[in-house]
Amino acid sequence: MKLFTKSVHKHLLRNGQIRLERQEKGLVEPDLAPVVKLFTPDAACTWLLSELDPDCPDIAFGLCDLGLGCPELGSVSVSELQAVRGRFGLPVERDQHFTATKTLSAYADEARAAGYIIA
Repeated sequence: MKLFTKSVHKHLLRNGQIRLERQEKGLVEPDLAPVVKLFTPDAACTWLLSELDPDCPDIAFGLCDLGLGCPELGSVSVSELQAVRGRFGLPVERDQHFTATKTLSAYADEARAAGYIIA
């Protein structure tokens, strides 16, 4: 399974462009909703990604949870995600049924309190 459909990839890039334009103008960065949820079916890792860097589309930004009890906002390499395998050798998958219901910061606040992403 591909991590991103064409429409998801396009949306992630558009969000990255929005953030970049706001940064360049000195405006407050937007609090975007996650576009895609990725997970390891045989490990406790989850990623809620909201954007791709338009200058380096291999870098995504979002809420990352490696199953260690301390989810955090940050950047991740898409090519590295594609190479990740869980304990039984299964690759990272896209949650085909995920639809964001809140902003990334709201998911992050909830995840920090719980110790894992609740989505």
